[in-house]
Amino acid sequence: MPTTTNQLDAIRQFDAEALYQTLLGQVRDGLHGVQDAAIIGIHSGGAWLAERLAADLGLKDRLGFIDVSFYRDDFAKKGLHPDVKPTHILFNVDRATIVLVDDVLYTGRTTRAAINVLFDYGRPARIMLAALADRGGRELPVAADFVATAVALEAHQSLALARAGDGQFSLTIEEDHA
Repeated sequence: MPTTTNQLDAIRQFDAEALYQTLLGQVRDGLHGVQDAAIIGIHSGGAWLAERLAADLGLKDRLGFIDVSFYRDDFAKKGLHPDVKPTHILFNVDRATIVLVDDVLYTGRTTRAAINVLFDYGRPARIMLAALADRGGRELPVAADFVATAVALEAHQSLALARAGDGQFSLTIEEDHA
């Protein structure tokens, strides 16, 4: 029986809100009893997730954002992305437990760059990584402490997190035409 367009759409989409709830539960459990916790999101999808996590965990005053554009190891090759956002960390990261949040964990290179940014702001006691989805394909030895789902994708595909005007998340598989 041939696959219909609706079936293909269902295959290409995930219930990002359910995945968020899974991630929230994991992070909540992982931070249980931690005194100096903070959440830092990597622009842009990780920042969206971090905002919701901080609100749901009562950590709004311990929320920060990182843009890794200047720290990427492919900066010289790719140049500056036209949508650079400022890094925004208004609390002391020294001796803090940081939950670094990204939407999709792939090669590990964005995580490495984000950790480099963090160390420009101080020396955290611990950095834990949270990702909505892990698509494999690691090029660096990076693993998430909290991850809502693992997804196997073809080399020409990517995962895209979107946030609607009401704050609801959607996660889709897209053809990567890069």
